[in-house]
Amino acid sequence: MSRLTYYGHACFSIELADGTKLLFDPFITPNELAKEIDVDAIEADYVLLTHGHADHVADAESILKRTGATLISNFEIVSWFGGKGIENAHPMNHGGGFDFPFGRVTYVNAVHSSSLPDGSYGGNPGGFVVETNDGSFYVSGDTALHFDQKILGERFQLDFGVLCIGDNFTMGPADAALAAEWAGLKKAVGVHYDTFPPIKIDHEAAKGEFAQRGVELLLPGIGETVDV
Repeated sequence: MSRLTYYGHACFSIELADGTKLLFDPFITPNELAKEIDVDAIEADYVLLTHGHADHVADAESILKRTGATLISNFEIVSWFGGKGIENAHPMNHGGGFDFPFGRVTYVNAVHSSSLPDGSYGGNPGGFVVETNDGSFYVSGDTALHFDQKILGERFQLDFGVLCIGDNFTMGPADAALAAEWAGLKKAVGVHYDTFPPIKIDHEAAKGEFAQRGVELLLPGIGETVDV
């Protein structure tokens, strides 16, 4: 079992049983809802970025430089951060996997867009499947519902997923619940909701959409840690 700490929007960390800390899509200091989070207290051994939008990478540079963590993302994003002095990095691309000391990471498809904060090309957006001794999980990144999510359920044995649910820019709860079912999930953590007016959701209605498909939806509070 792993422990997930939610830092608001689409940012969360996973702490594995061996103590390895994986941090995803850090967007904390610009997020008014996360103003109680001390970004300088967040530790990370690896920082994984699904795509280049500012609401997923805003705090990545500072955290990478402070912690010395390894950046994992697509080739274009790793190259862009290389220009900022981030050399401890591992580039990936869609469909490829790599065995890290903590487990295997596969960079999987997402249907969205991607550019970096200065307008640079961010490559194609993606998500991650992470396989560890503690279990395996799917991180959707920002995405629409797409049929590759059904393939994930056939290709991997997934223990949980972290799925965007905010609608407007990404899947809403109904589509995310179907994605969870396709991927064979029994438990999902919702992210990318409530931060901005267009993505505010009804929490109980969202949980109901998932329950109809036999999936438990967790919506931890910002700063809350849950077992997954």
